[in-house]
Amino acid sequence: MEIRPIAHIKTGFPEKFGIPRQSGLAEKLIGKIIFEKEFRVKEAFRGLEEFSHLWLIWEFSANRHSQWQPTVRPPRMGGNAHMGVFATRSPYRPNPIGLSCVEIESIDMDAPDGPVIYIKGADLMDGTPIYDIKPYIRYADSRPEAVCGYVDGLAERKLHVKMSQALVAKVADDDVLAAMVEMLSLDPRPSYHNDPNREYGLTYSGYNIKFIVNDGVLEVIDIE
Repeated sequence: MEIRPIAHIKTGFPEKFGIPRQSGLAEKLIGKIIFEKEFRVKEAFRGLEEFSHLWLIWEFSANRHSQWQPTVRPPRMGGNAHMGVFATRSPYRPNPIGLSCVEIESIDMDAPDGPVIYIKGADLMDGTPIYDIKPYIRYADSRPEAVCGYVDGLAERKLHVKMSQALVAKVADDDVLAAMVEMLSLDPRPSYHNDPNREYGLTYSGYNIKFIVNDGVLEVIDIE
């Protein structure tokens, strides 16, 4: 079987640290799917404008040279409990394939490098190769009654983000600021980190963000 990218995604994440753990958790994050030249055929997108969400099938390209592991330590379980890799969404898989459900914000059929799909809620690093897209179909893809094992007992933690007006003023784009705050509220730290004196740093949309976390509050201490 020959498989090759049909597109690559543009996001504000040049590195893995800070990317939400799952798609859809940070709905304000905007991504842009740029297709390879041979797939920029408008007829291939006919009807897609009638759908609200997409499945993305993509590669954990940053883990391309990592060996698969039969057991992994899910971060949301504190990084201590071992689970089978097939019971997780870990990138350390026999085939490093990812699957994400994202919302379609718009489709620009006439862009110079179009058709281009703008999406919300992506959990992908900038430049990630996309192998296929498929429309999300509610009657087939939604299973509210599904049992989700150990994940059912894990609450998604949210932090209060504190940022001075002087730092807010450093972010020129209000949409980027809103996405930044939403992403930081998801607590980008490894779940087993709990040092209130430790300074963290990540890059999003061209900004270098430094922060500390203490007692449920993430305080941004600098933006460059």
